[in-house]
Amino acid sequence: MSVMPVVLWTDALVFLLLTLIAAFVLYASRYEHMRAPWRRVVRSRVGVATLVVLGFYVVVGLLDTVHFRLALDPQGDDSAETRYSPEVLSLLDLALSGLRERQEKTYSAPFATHLFVKEAIEQPDGTLVRDFPRLEYGGAHLEDPARQRGFDIAWRAAWGALQGLVIWALLATGILWLIARSRGETSAATRAAILAGRTPIPWRIALAMLGIMLVLSAVAGELALAYHILGTDKVGEDVFYQTLKSIRTGLLIGTLTTLVMLPAAVLLGIMAGYFRGWVDDLIQYLYTTLNSIPGVLLIAAAILLLQVYMSNHADDFASLVERADLRLLFLVLILGVTSWTGLCRLLRGEALKLREVDYVQASTALGVGHFTLIGRHILPNVMHIVLITLVLDFSGLVLAEAVLSYINIGVDPTMNSWGNMINSARLELARDPVVWWSLAAAFVFMFALVLAANLFADVVRDAFDPRLKGAR
Repeated sequence: MSVMPVVLWTDALVFLLLTLIAAFVLYASRYEHMRAPWRRVVRSRVGVATLVVLGFYVVVGLLDTVHFRLALDPQGDDSAETRYSPEVLSLLDLALSGLRERQEKTYSAPFATHLFVKEAIEQPDGTLVRDFPRLEYGGAHLEDPARQRGFDIAWRAAWGALQGLVIWALLATGILWLIARSRGETSAATRAAILAGRTPIPWRIALAMLGIMLVLSAVAGELALAYHILGTDKVGEDVFYQTLKSIRTGLLIGTLTTLVMLPAAVLLGIMAGYFRGWVDDLIQYLYTTLNSIPGVLLIAAAILLLQVYMSNHADDFASLVERADLRLLFLVLILGVTSWTGLCRLLRGEALKLREVDYVQASTALGVGHFTLIGRHILPNVMHIVLITLVLDFSGLVLAEAVLSYINIGVDPTMNSWGNMINSARLELARDPVVWWSLAAAFVFMFALVLAANLFADVVRDAFDPRLKGAR
């Protein structure tokens, strides 16, 4: 299968972020004082459990970040130049091609075999009867849905759970072998230590959470082959597919925004606290002025300006995906511009304190340059504040995207996001009977991500806060 890679702006930023994370891991691994807090994180039961959950979200998000165009079927002469489809797809789209292509006529409830609304159905004798038509894909393999559906769902769920357990057993065996090899023990001794909870890293909790996530994923995947497990929306698109596609949007808002705001917050905050004087006054004036502007109004004005630009330059965008990606990038930039001030204040206060400690004063007396001193003494001693702030802000940014999209100043309406799903559910909740599954699906997936991120943030804060090191 011939493909043409497509790198969107947000894709490039994700690759840059992964490169920076890898560089930070290599740098931190060289110093014990930077390795020690992360050891406390992975030795926490809550920490490893939430890492597994966040890992599943990250995998889905990364699969949806690798974009490409598929080659069209050749026409005419074989020597003709390869032509590619204008549709931009991702690895996740390819993996979920069944869900993406199986589109019904309109609403259908979770695990339903008929549409949610009645229509006029022509009978064999030519008469018209108002009834619920059968779905084209959901439960189409059942001859008698009323009698067969319950057993079929139970059997597919059990088969999916068995597949998940088999995958988990294979992964657990590989992990067990690696742990035993690193400890210089037999697999039986390592297995006994893990089951008894005697390992420094709580592998028992990690493997149990991995098993739960794999079983849930396998059950959902097996059921999704035959049913719309979370129903369909107004245009008949699978809600489960929409929810999985929304993971990338939530992760990008929560992570790329930090990539935008981090340089300004760290640089200006440390400079304000270290140099003081007119530098401090200027930086304080800058972030005080920025904070006086209502954030929602600033975001709305920026998005409206971008919409005008995109309308006047529609020919510059080869596809709707690229157009939606530019709006997402612009939203990330605006959120980054409006969210760096809090971290800047914290770093300014910490830098004011650190510049007065003895070793900094001694370095100054010995003639060490300002920027050398900042890089060697100030910056390493404020990294715990940076990390704690970043992980705490992640969940707030994910929720911010949902709120902004709900009031139509968030991501592009054509882009899958939990905010757009909640926004479209406003009118659905006014229907009789109520169409509740779009709102419920967005809520459950967003709740799981935010809860895992908040719990992980608490663990990171406890591990990196110098005041708590002696208490643990």
